[in-house]
Amino acid sequence: MAQGPRGFKLKNVVFIGPPGAGKGTQAAILDDMFSFCHVSTGDLLRAEIAKGSELGNKIKTVMDNGQLVSDDLVAELLKANIDLSSKQYIFDGFPRNVSQAEIFQEEIMDKSEYLAVLFDVDTDKLVDRIVNRRVSSDGAHIYNLKTNPPKVDGVCDVSGLPLVQRKDDTEEVVRNRMNVYLSETKPLVEYYKSKNKLKSVDADLNIDEVTKQIASFLNN
Repeated sequence: MAQGPRGFKLKNVVFIGPPGAGKGTQAAILDDMFSFCHVSTGDLLRAEIAKGSELGNKIKTVMDNGQLVSDDLVAELLKANIDLSSKQYIFDGFPRNVSQAEIFQEEIMDKSEYLAVLFDVDTDKLVDRIVNRRVSSDGAHIYNLKTNPPKVDGVCDVSGLPLVQRKDDTEEVVRNRMNVYLSETKPLVEYYKSKNKLKSVDADLNIDEVTKQIASFLNN
């Protein structure tokens, strides 16, 4: 069970933030620090399909038909894969809107304590960060042409493989994703404010500073 530095049981956490804001990085750090379990709904969907379970087959049918997985199915997926009685979780990718937040509150969390952490970023800086992102062709290593460039242009320092730009890291695609994120997220942020569950971190700071901000919320 995740324990904070003073020995108190930690709250569960919902991460809210646009793509590239550092949510995955912080989830990995907090997992190492406090033994959180990072729940990515995208990863869970793929894993459940791979299991060939009844639920996984139901999800596969929906996705194969080109439909969006319903909120109720995602809730069923989460309930089948988490144990709130013995573990603390970081939820990333759900809830994304107020309707999902209400399902999350009533059907999944029930009486379990949690808080929502908003990764507050300058979207222009974030677009610049993502557009300059490059990954090794095996997807294992990430660079930034401005802040963390490879030693040899276009080549991964570790594997020697070529560096590539993901198709969805172009400026037009990234800005569209940001607009969608902002339109969906504003009501969600207000929802969590109304529940006194929202905390904000300045995600433009360096990784260590963001970690300190999040850790300071967990035992309060």
